[in-house]
Amino acid sequence: LGVMPLLREHFTIVAPSLPGYTLSFTPGQARFGTEEIAECFADLMSELGYQRFAVQGGDWGAFIGSRLAARYPERVLGLHLNLLAVRRDPKIPAANEEEAAYLRHLAHWLKDETAYQSIQGTKPQTLAYGLTDSPAGLAAWVGEKFHTWSDGGISRDDLLANISLYWFTGAIGSSFWPYHARLHRPWPFESVRVPVGYAEFPKEILRPPRSLAAQAYADIRRWTVMPRGGHFAALEEPQALAREIIEFFAALR
Repeated sequence: LGVMPLLREHFTIVAPSLPGYTLSFTPGQARFGTEEIAECFADLMSELGYQRFAVQGGDWGAFIGSRLAARYPERVLGLHLNLLAVRRDPKIPAANEEEAAYLRHLAHWLKDETAYQSIQGTKPQTLAYGLTDSPAGLAAWVGEKFHTWSDGGISRDDLLANISLYWFTGAIGSSFWPYHARLHRPWPFESVRVPVGYAEFPKEILRPPRSLAAQAYADIRRWTVMPRGGHFAALEEPQALAREIIEFFAALR
C-alpha cells in the first residue's frame, strides 16, 4: 500500500482486494480464477461509473490486468505491469541467444521453484487445512516466498502484516483458487493490443526478453530495467514503481 499515496495526485485509484483473498473472503463464496476476477473488476468499474480506465498489476494482477485488456480493449486505456503474463513453456523455439538463456532459466525455475504451485493447484484443500490450523506453518509458507522473491526491501512489519491478513481472515485456502483454475484451464487471454508499459525488476521470478513478451503484448510502449527490487515491487520499491506508472500513463494522455 506504500505506493498508493504516491499516485493519488495523478490518478483516481480503485484498488480492490482480490475475491477470495483476505478482506474479500467469505466462507462458502464462489471460487474465482483470474478470468472471473477480471469480469468482476470490469463490472466494478462500470458500477463506479468508469467506462474507460487504466490498469496496473503484478503477480496475479498481471494476469487479471492482461485479461481485462485483452477482453475489453475499448475500455482499457493502457496496461502497466511489473510481471509479464507470458506462457511458461521452456520447449518453445528460441529465436536468439537472449531467448535461449531465458528458456534455460525458465526450465530451471519450473523444476526447482514451483512445488508450491503444484500443491496449491492440485490439492489446495489439503494444504489449506494445515496452514489454517498452524500460524507457524502459514508464516513459513508465506515468508519463504518473501525471502526468495524479494531484493531485501521488505520490512518485518510488512511481512507480519501480510501473514496476519491471511491468518485472521482464514483466507489462505481460498487464495489457492486461482492456482487451481490456472492449472486446469486453457490460457486465459489472447494477445493484448492496448498500449503496454513494463518495469523489469531484477529479482522478479521470471523476466522474459522483450522479443518473447511481444508475442503476448503487441504494443509495448515502455520497457524499463529497474536497478533493484523484486516480485513485491510495490512494497520494496514504491517510489520507483510509482514513477514508472506515472510516466507511462502520462505519455498516453
